[in-house]
Amino acid sequence: MEQQTVSIAKAGISTTLNARVSILAAANPAYGRYNPKKTIDQNIQLPAALLSRFDLIWVIRDRPSRQDDLKLAEHITYVHQHNGPPPTQTTPFSIALLRSFVMRCKGVNPVIPADLKDFIVASYVEMRKESRVETDCTYTSARTLLSILRLSTSLARLRFGKTVHKNDVKEAIRLMDCSKASVGHGDLHSKTSRPHDVIFGVIREMAQSLSSKTIDYEQVRQQCIAKGFKMDQFLKCISDYQDLNVLHVNNSQTHIILV
Repeated sequence: MEQQTVSIAKAGISTTLNARVSILAAANPAYGRYNPKKTIDQNIQLPAALLSRFDLIWVIRDRPSRQDDLKLAEHITYVHQHNGPPPTQTTPFSIALLRSFVMRCKGVNPVIPADLKDFIVASYVEMRKESRVETDCTYTSARTLLSILRLSTSLARLRFGKTVHKNDVKEAIRLMDCSKASVGHGDLHSKTSRPHDVIFGVIREMAQSLSSKTIDYEQVRQQCIAKGFKMDQFLKCISDYQDLNVLHVNNSQTHIILV
């Protein structure tokens, strides 16, 4: 993976070929159940050296939730009765359209401008400073910096941009933080999560509970203050996620709208 080559030794042929492709992998936990008290490499029994080669790692756990369990049960029941998925209010993109979009994205090669150098370096140094885990695949190293550069470039490619913007780097770092929080174990999750990411989690949970993308600004603020966050942390979260175009606040600051 790191050398982007694959060695072949079969049927009398022994050679090394280029393999510059993206790798998407999935693994199940040992014994069929994920243990949050263990590290990700202990759960899926893969070496940390291999896992560290992946830019992003996400742990998808089946947590009991009345609302989610109800939706899943209703969906399965509908499919069983009608031999097809239930109707939706939105029309999904066709496979042909997605393939065409991906092919166009691959033809774009964004570059990182010189004026972003200081911001990227400062962000990486800050991540190293905040790193608490030094034993598993979430350890912040120089490979993490390369991952940020790759993700930033990919985000710019998605919008057909010729240069990487500051918001691309911010979004790449946010994805890295969320990935690390996903694989955190034990009480480590709450210690390593950045305040504005946890606050956004509160906003998202409130929106899900209301089944609406528009929620009351004051209720969110009170909920975050009640959880022990400071007002400046709340405002920074709102500002950061507005810059990333993840949410918007109306002009009168009475409602938060998730994009």
